[in-house]
Amino acid sequence: MDNDFYYNFVEPDEAIAYFVENIGTFHNLSDTPKEVVIIPDGRVDLFFSQSPTEVFHITLLGLETYPEQRLISPHTTAFIISFKPLAVEYILKTSIADLLNTGKDLPNDFWDFNSDDLQDFDACCVKAIKKLKELIPLKIDARKRKLFELIYTSKGEMSVKDLSESTGWSSRQINRYFRKQLGLSLKAYSTILRFRASLEHIAKGKLFPELNYTDQNHFIKEVKKFSGVAPKELSKNQNDRFVLLSVLKGK
Repeated sequence: MDNDFYYNFVEPDEAIAYFVENIGTFHNLSDTPKEVVIIPDGRVDLFFSQSPTEVFHITLLGLETYPEQRLISPHTTAFIISFKPLAVEYILKTSIADLLNTGKDLPNDFWDFNSDDLQDFDACCVKAIKKLKELIPLKIDARKRKLFELIYTSKGEMSVKDLSESTGWSSRQINRYFRKQLGLSLKAYSTILRFRASLEHIAKGKLFPELNYTDQNHFIKEVKKFSGVAPKELSKNQNDRFVLLSVLKGK
């Protein structure tokens, strides 16, 4: 365990659960940069962060499709809202198709947050939840709500054909929506969700596929594709480099 890197993630209340997967914070307490590996997890992250060398700033990150090493500056404090894809259209009211594997800075007064908010995680959560509840629309396309419910509950294992039949929404329309809003196909997104679901097993030391993988080699290949390492090395998670896996292990 890296004692100089603190994190805390909480589940959202039911009122915003359709749009938000979790709300969290992390702090690099060290005098040196913290190396982390960002791995695809199917979430859209909104970061509010600052450090002694970086003024308070707000960043919207799109979806990732491959692992990326990043350095977190010494004494960085961050507050994160991790959104489910439905939030892109209904809460953020924008497309993130051009943010695949990248991000963009937002105005520093976005949602009226400021550097003082980062000093109190609980108060920051209250402020964020209040804002999110204000932004929830009165009406949501029932097909889209059903689609994302099925994608999440099946952990990405339902085929495009089955999702189409279950929602009454054609495969072509679904993929057009995904590419326009998120920048990738439904199948590509579902594959990422399946990988993330396998992390729950890897975090418990289960290094064999428990989901719909063809065989062990297919499983290993996909884990390497999205994490950069084999399941065994990922499970070891040296120096808590894979923060998502550390969070899962802590549950």
